[in-house]
Amino acid sequence: MGKIIFDSGISLDVFFADNNRSPENPMGGVSEQIHSWMFNQKAFWEYLGFESGKEDSADGTLIRETIESTGAFIMGKRMFEGGEKHWPNDLYKADVYVLTHEEREPWIQEGTTTFYFIN
Repeated sequence: MGKIIFDSGISLDVFFADNNRSPENPMGGVSEQIHSWMFNQKAFWEYLGFESGKEDSADGTLIRETIESTGAFIMGKRMFEGGEKHWPNDLYKADVYVLTHEEREPWIQEGTTTFYFIN
């Protein structure tokens, strides 16, 4: 039997996104605050195909292990719309299921990422 793992960036005081959210600014300008631990890790940037990041710590090991064990991703329409314009091709390297009320044909990217739209 497979596992479902929920992964979300949120602070201990339940701070997830600012009120200024928009498709151009999906986190409302607080992405750095919530995800700084991840942005500092070499493993995060290597996954995206960049040479960056300062640290290779236990957080980096967690990022690598999570990526290697993920078979598919599930996201909502807002997350998809916020990233669609900005994501590099084959970012997820796995199937992605987008929960939406809209009907849309699958978006097959070069590489191994295909977005399926589920309504």
